[in-house]
Parts: sequence; C-alpha cells; structure tokens
Amino acid sequence: MSKMKLTRRAALMGAAGTSLAAGACAPRIDVFQPASTDGPFRHGVASGDPDQTSIMLWTALTNDGGGYRGVEVATDPAFDNIVFESGEDIRYVMMQRLGTLKVLATGLEPGRAYFYRFRLDDTYSPVGTTRTLPAGAVDTYTIGVMSCSNFPAGHFNVYREAAENGGLDLVLHLGDYLYEYAMGQYATGNAEALNRVPDPVHEMVSAADYVARHAQYKTDPDLQALHAAAPWIMTWDDHETANDSHRDGAQNHNEGEGSWDDRRTAALRAWYDWTPTREPEGDNRQRYGAYEIGDLATLVMLESRLVDRDPQITLDSFPVPSDADDSDPEVLAAVAAWKRDVVGEESRTLLGAEQIAGIRDACAASVAAGKPWRILGNQVIMARVNFPNFATEMPAWLRWFVTRDSEFARNFIMRTRFEVPFNLDMWDGYPAERERLYAALEEVGADVITVTGDVHSFWANDLLDANGRRVGTELVGSSVTSPAPFSGFEAPGVDYGKMLREANSDVARCNMVDHGYIRLTLTPNEALADFVTVDTIDSRDYRAGLDSQWRMRPAMGGEVSMAERVG
Repeated sequence: MSKMKLTRRAALMGAAGTSLAAGACAPRIDVFQPASTDGPFRHGVASGDPDQTSIMLWTALTNDGGGYRGVEVATDPAFDNIVFESGEDIRYVMMQRLGTLKVLATGLEPGRAYFYRFRLDDTYSPVGTTRTLPAGAVDTYTIGVMSCSNFPAGHFNVYREAAENGGLDLVLHLGDYLYEYAMGQYATGNAEALNRVPDPVHEMVSAADYVARHAQYKTDPDLQALHAAAPWIMTWDDHETANDSHRDGAQNHNEGEGSWDDRRTAALRAWYDWTPTREPEGDNRQRYGAYEIGDLATLVMLESRLVDRDPQITLDSFPVPSDADDSDPEVLAAVAAWKRDVVGEESRTLLGAEQIAGIRDACAASVAAGKPWRILGNQVIMARVNFPNFATEMPAWLRWFVTRDSEFARNFIMRTRFEVPFNLDMWDGYPAERERLYAALEEVGADVITVTGDVHSFWANDLLDANGRRVGTELVGSSVTSPAPFSGFEAPGVDYGKMLREANSDVARCNMVDHGYIRLTLTPNEALADFVTVDTIDSRDYRAGLDSQWRMRPAMGGEVSMAERVG
C-alpha cells in the first residue's frame, strides 16, 4: 500500500490540553515574521512529510537572478547549532520567474524540534519550526485537521488561529487547499471588496494557471504562519484539479479545456512543486500510505479522487419524476431499485482493491502492536447521510422563496421525500465500496477514527456497516473559508444542521454555520476533538470559539467507542 514509503515505526510527542490554549511541548515562534513583500522569499517557508530522521523543506524564490541557494537546519532559533546544511542537492523548479526549492533534510535526530531557514546568497527566508517523528513511547500528540481554503471567499483566520494558539505537532490538510474557479464563479462574490481576486482571473486549466494560483495562495500571511508553525501532511481532494474529479475526468472539465490527462498532470505537477511533500516514485497520483505514530496511533492517508474513483452517479438518473406520489408502492420500488442497482452497483470503486488491502494491513499491524488509535485521513463524508424531507421540514414560506423562479430547486426539494443521499460524490455514492472497506477493517478487528474534510461544516458521525455493527467514529472539520452548504438559502430560525441530525441517526452533530478546524489530541486513554471556530472571515479581526468537544475511548473487549460530547 505504501506508495510513498510512509510506513514507519515512530512516535510523536506534543501538546496536551482540552481547551484552546497552546500546549507547551511543541516548538514554536511566538510571532511569525513574514518576509518582505518585495524580497525573494515572499511566499514563505514550509515543512512536511516527516519521518524519524528526515523532513521535506520548501520555499519559493521570486524574481530569482541566480546565486547560492541553500537551507540551514538548527536545533536553536539563533542557528548557533546547525545540524544540516544543503545547497547542491536542492530540487529547483523555475517557472514564470518563480523558482520553488525543495530539499529533504536528512540525518536528523528522532523526536527533535528544529528551526530552519532558506538562503539566497546573503538573504535569508523567514524561520520555520518543524519536528521529526521520534522513536519511543508517546504520551500525547495533537493534530490540526484542515480543509477547504478558498482564497477569494475570505481571510484565512482559521490558519492563523491554529498557528498562534493550536499548539500543534502536525497539520493534516485533507484537500481543497486551493480552488480552480474563475472570478465571477463559485465563492468570489466578495473577492474585490476583500482584495482577494483570484490569480489568474480565469479558471485554472494550464500548468501556468495552476502555478500562478498556488503562488497567490502562498502570499497569504496566515497560511504562511501555519506552514511555518508545524510540519504538514497533505492530500488533495477535487479542487486541486477540478470540481468532482474522478479517475477519467471531472464535472468541471469539458472538451474545450483540452485533455483531462494533460490538465490533471499539470495540476499535480504544480501541487508537488508548491507543497512540502514527498513525491511517490512512478504514478504520482498514488499518494497514499501509513504513518506509524509510535505506540499511540497509526495514521493512514487515503486517496479517493484520481486513482480508482468511478464517475459519480448524478440525480439525472433518478428513476421517477420528482413530483411522483411518494406513497405509491411502484414508485417506492423504483427508487429502492435505483439505490440498490445503480448507486449500489457492486463493481463501483472509490479507493480500489489495492488501497483497501493496504489499509487493512496497516490497521492489522496497528492492532497487533496494541496501539489504541487508528486514524483514517479521508476526503469525503464516510457515514450514511440522507437529506431531510425538505418538502415537510423546510418552512413553507422558504420553500416558496427558493422555488419560485427555480425548477431545479423545486425538483431538488421534491426528491428529498425519497430519502435521497446527501451527496453522491461522497461515500454514499459508493456504498458497496464502503462495505468492502468496513469488512476489511472488521476482518482484522480494527476500529477507526476517520477525519474528513470537503463539506464545509462540522460533523460527528457514527460509522456503522450495513448490519448495524460499529466500525468507528467520523469527525468532519469545517472549512477554512469555503461557504457552508445551504449558505445561499440562509433564513432566520432555519437550522439545516439540526434538520440533518434529526433525519439521520448516525449523525450526532452537524454545524452548518461556522468556519474552523478540528484540534484532535490523542493520549493512550482518550482522544479529544475540539471543534474550533472563528466568528468571521470577512475581516482579519476575529474571535475564536469552541463549537463542541468530543471524547472517544480506545476499543475495549471488541467494543468500539462512540464519540461522547463533553463540551
């Protein structure tokens, strides 16, 4: 399974705590100092994909005119004790007067905090902090789970909050790190007022487009701060290439935009060049694998977009008219057959057999080693979720308002009478594959905590197989800036999250209002998940809050712990 060779017997030490206060163990710089906006390092620095003795370091150079390019790694912020220094073996890519530098810093000690900086002749980059994966027992380890950062939609206050107050040992970014849309399309309505117009202003399609958009995101001071605060493990979802991407194309790709293979190749090339990530040998779509976090946890990263995902089922295939009689036995039978034979068709894949086998093997080894936690880094909601019946649950005045000029909205609301899956781009669009994954986990007696992005809202879900057996818990983090579902239909007194929770017994929490991230603290005896929020993305002045806190206990005697709300 480990295409990136990420399976490691290692441990991470970090910060503990059940509040928003930063932990004391994670190395950090009190206030991140971004580089000059007219200097060569205006895109910041970053580190990622750590193991016990090495870590990938990244920066970019603007208007590079040549000279000595290098990096220094030290055990102290004054760089009196430099333990790694490199110039010649840096990977350097030049495009559009922007050069990206990546170097694998090696020969480091396990479990050590390090400071690093890049150098161009006599000019130095901002200083970043990072940490290798130590060998040995782990008492506590804190992960910040992020996703869905849309530059024109608002300020990256979530990143700044995590950088300054998260006390994180690791940032886990689950995708939609950037978005492909043009100005005037999705989530750009406030871009001019916020001075966050996307670059380029057209949809990114070519290699140059993807590079320009990555470069723009990296100029954001709050994103720079979080990259400099801790190592990142990153995966992509769809918008790093195009909306609702799959193995053979994407919803937001058409023939006029050229070959899908060419677009995907350009997007991934830019992604690897502009992120602190190790690139797998061979097919670089196969970015999945397992990280061993000492005796505490196994983190398994999934890839559910570009390798084996079949095209999504669309509601165009829905078998009856939207206004069909929902009490007619023939109508109900046709809908049931559609769910069973079309959406539930056995051959449809999301991860593929090879990846599921790798997940099984990594989790089996974790169970055998006695680790209390198995974390799946997942892109789209895994739990079963249906729409509420909006024909009865949505206030009549609001139904009238949203459908008066929209046949699409009318058809959508009427279809929800038939327990339609919330999103067929999620695991609900691939239920047979979900059962294969669950069966693989059950085969080796592995319970999991699945952490998920994509849906721009906070969720706490039970993971149950088709027979009602618990497999684990799913924690879904909200977006950094991307709009919440139903944000276009906001109305006083209408709580869509509550509707979804009441319509789905597997859903314990659904907050479709706040932006934020998950601060997940693991100890041998419990896992605590803080749903951290920010009150605005329209201004860089914000207040942080806590939506809720969830406790999970390790599996005991075959019983899989469910999430218990404790705050």
